[in-house]
This record gives sequence, structure tokens and C-alpha cells, in this order.
Amino acid sequence: MDIDVAALSPRERYALLIASILPRPIAWVSTVNKAGVTNLAPFSFFTGITGNPMSLCFAPVNSRDGIVKDTLVNIRETGEFVVNVVTEDNVEKANLTSATYPYGVSEFEKAGLTPVPSAQVRPPRVKESPIHMECRVLQIVAVSDGALGGNLVIGQVVQFHADDPLLKDGAIPHERLKAVGRLEGAWYSKTREAFELVRPK
Repeated sequence: MDIDVAALSPRERYALLIASILPRPIAWVSTVNKAGVTNLAPFSFFTGITGNPMSLCFAPVNSRDGIVKDTLVNIRETGEFVVNVVTEDNVEKANLTSATYPYGVSEFEKAGLTPVPSAQVRPPRVKESPIHMECRVLQIVAVSDGALGGNLVIGQVVQFHADDPLLKDGAIPHERLKAVGRLEGAWYSKTREAFELVRPK
């Protein structure tokens, strides 16, 4: 089957993307607005970029009504955010933070999560997450406006936190982290059925 994406609606294009690019890691992004009110939301259009500087990106996609996400509003105001990692232990709470609340309502409170101070940025970290990456914005790339349009937020990691039990010889084995990923629709995946392939020399 060949599909001319120009003939599809934005929702149909979005559905094809999320069913084809998977499993997708989840950036659980905490921010604050200028008044200091916290916001927390998960984003599965997310990946790392480079180690020098240590950087990552995620894409807050507009709602089906074309409304910009509160996360992006706050990042534009402050230039800072924290990426918290979603795991088997906190995925249900992370899902609660995906609900649509009025601007200025804290998802930390709605989901019963604990904000803890960050070391270098204003947004708090999620205590219930075992890994946090404090970030400052390097660039925001505007891709499109309107329904399911969006922006690419590129951030430099300025502080990295990992719970001590995760570490083994200075690394973080996936068996200990137990991260989860997004699939299509309401489906998620675990990282337990992993396999190893040594890169050829």
C-alpha cells in the first residue's frame, strides 16, 4: 500500500506516525511559569541528540483544536525544563498527568506526585522518577501551527540525577531502570524482553 500523506487529515497522519515509530521513550517534562506554578506532562516524541553538549529534544504537539501545550508556554517564558523518566513504577501516575487541565493547575497535585528542588533550574524534579535531566533551552524550532502542529524543543542537559540503586559500574542497566515506552493508541511497552547484538568492527 502506498499512501499520499497530502490526502490525509492531520489526525490520520498522526495515527500513522505513532503506529510506526515505536516503542517511543517518554519525556515526562516538568516546568514552571513566571509565577512559579508547576506543570507536568508526558511527551513521546522525544530523543537524545548529542553527548557534547549533552542535549535532547522533544516535540510538544498542539491539541486537536490547535491549542499550544502549557509545557511549551512555560518553556518560552523561562527557558528551562526537567525531563523525568517514566518507569513501570510510575507510569500510571505519568498517565494521570496527560489529562487536560486549565492553565495554572498543577499536575503534581492532581496526580499526587512530589516536586523536589532542582540543582540548576527553576522547575522541580519528580521525586517518584529515578532519573532527572535538568535542561536549559538551546533552541525552539517552530514546525507548524494549528491542529496537531507543533514545535521541537532542543535543550542542553546541565544537571543529571540518577538514584544510586540504578547504577552498576558507572552505567545504568535497562534491567534496573525498567523504563516504559509508548506504542499506538493507549498501549505501552516494557523493556524486559531485550536482546544484545555486538556492533561489528
